Amino acid sequence: QVQLVESGGGLVQAGGSLRLSCAASGRTFSSYHMGWFRQAPGKEREFVAAITWSGDSTYYADSVKGRFTISRDNAKNTVYLQMNSLKPEDTAVYYCAARMAWRGWGVAPNSYDYWGQGTQVTVSS
Repeated sequence: QVQLVESGGGLVQAGGSLRLSCAASGRTFSSYHMGWFRQAPGKEREFVAAITWSGDSTYYADSVKGRFTISRDNAKNTVYLQMNSLKPEDTAVYYCAARMAWRGWGVAPNSYDYWGQGTQVTVSS
């Protein structure tokens, strides 16, 4: 198993930036592709960004492409989400998730094996 703990959420004005971190413990971090998802009140959880176990490939939802950057540091067992040019519609609870790399690449929430508890991001207009 792997345990995931997100941090870095908060309140920011539109146009501002935040950097989310997700620290992993447990089994080998580099055995997992990692993803970021978000869930706004009354909405389903949606994919935001993902990165392969090695960090050599990334994928983004159209809504965040060009504004958000996912990265990872396998030596620190941490994945990051740099969020720039934030908009009020980015307001949500943000979750990191791990998917065992041998299962292949995926962006569907139900294809991920482990989840963090989430961190709130609120963007004011």
